[in-house]
Amino acid sequence: MRKSFLLLSLAFIIFSCGSSKETASTKTKAPANPTDYANTITSDELKEMLYIYASDEFEGRETGQPGQKKAVNYLKQHYIDMGIPAAKSDGDYFQNVPLEVMEAPKVDLTVNDVKFTNIDDYVSVSTAKNGGLETNEIIFAGYGIQDAAYSDYKDLNVKGKVVLIKSGEPKNDDGNYVISGTTESSKWSNFRQEFASKRDVAKELGATAVLFYHPDVYSMAASRFGRSSGRMSLKGNAEDMYYLLINTDLAKAILEDIETASESQTISKSLSLQYLNASNEFNSENVAAFIKGTEKPNEVIVISAHLDHEGVKDGEVYNGADDDGSGTIAIIEIAEAFKTAAEKGHGPKRSILFLHVTGEEKGLLGSRYYTDMDPIIPLENTVADLNIDMIGRVDPKHEEAGDDNYLYLIGSDKLSTELHNISEEINNKYINMNFDYTYNDDNDPNRFYYRSDHYNFAKNNIPVIFYFNGTHADYHKPSDTPDKIRYDLLENRTRLIFYTAWELANRANRIVVDKATE
Repeated sequence: MRKSFLLLSLAFIIFSCGSSKETASTKTKAPANPTDYANTITSDELKEMLYIYASDEFEGRETGQPGQKKAVNYLKQHYIDMGIPAAKSDGDYFQNVPLEVMEAPKVDLTVNDVKFTNIDDYVSVSTAKNGGLETNEIIFAGYGIQDAAYSDYKDLNVKGKVVLIKSGEPKNDDGNYVISGTTESSKWSNFRQEFASKRDVAKELGATAVLFYHPDVYSMAASRFGRSSGRMSLKGNAEDMYYLLINTDLAKAILEDIETASESQTISKSLSLQYLNASNEFNSENVAAFIKGTEKPNEVIVISAHLDHEGVKDGEVYNGADDDGSGTIAIIEIAEAFKTAAEKGHGPKRSILFLHVTGEEKGLLGSRYYTDMDPIIPLENTVADLNIDMIGRVDPKHEEAGDDNYLYLIGSDKLSTELHNISEEINNKYINMNFDYTYNDDNDPNRFYYRSDHYNFAKNNIPVIFYFNGTHADYHKPSDTPDKIRYDLLENRTRLIFYTAWELANRANRIVVDKATE
């Protein structure tokens, strides 16, 4: 009996120990507190890095130049030191971005055997492939608009044709614009958007060449695109369609009453065009590092900033401390915070891509290469892009108001209502910054929504937030130096972006895109 009792006691002890071990092993891990990791983002570290990154040693980080090469190697070394791997599967932190610098192309054009002069009468405003065309008819397509409310291309076939269009948009008899129905003009009258929108419509419809009559900007365009050289573009990005701005003499040689004409028509006149471009090819680099998600690794949050600036002009270094040294080093600190969390067993559920892009100052080239030509992460797997471009200063508007606890947010509600709401909630929970949505207005004359790298994600229906402190007296000047940065503000704003990225990476469901565009 005693033997039986001992056996039962031993069995109980073994069972109890097993139960204790099972309970310990299945105990739920305490939830992470993101503030523990946000606090690793400090003004001292930001300042130390920015004084290096925006120093004269980096020569203004002009795309493709030695200073930019120093910058990308500086970033690469930081990721190596932090133990954050490259995003590319081959282990290379650099994504090669092939570029070319265009010289003014040689273009010859005649209408009805009358020779017109390059730059004086017309100027090529996009990079086209070498070649030419001959035609005996030109299609006048009015304002060159195709919109749900109005179209100049209705019942018009311009495939393989030369198309003549003019600037502006139509009005009703009451003076209101046809498209908006109000006194407010649409994108078809804003030159920055008009220039691209009218080109894109004609290209989509198959036009072989577009002659755009815009007398208000012709002199400026001729100076920029004709007499000056050094236009940078992505290599191999030459268009199949020729796109020329033309002056009044040439426009009226084709259509005498172009100022008042509105009805589309076919003009029986001969036109000959020959085009020969010139370019110098070179390479630049995006820098991409990656922390793999623990639960949903194929869903990715992108945090982006541009690594380049204006270089050296007339012997002066354009350091670009705010633009965009501030955004660049902010990403490094955010990456360090996420890496620290991962080392503590709190890695993000979704993956994080830390993306430093080149050529922003030359036309968003690095981000366009990433989204349009060689996305490291498939775009359909990209949840959102948080883009940081100038977050270290205070602009005159807020200086005058005595408000330095602010940040401009652009694009947060353009594609995802949920993203905007999350952004607001995170700010209210952790930071309590004043969000200024002035530049988020669709009618913002500055068009900032289209002027930083987030736009190349947004055009692909990827939700974005663009974080921006506004311009200031040192914007794009050699006086944009690290001693003028407000490092307390840079710390707070960087922490805000980290908290937002943390929420997007760790929430149960991927954010919903409820405002996708066609």
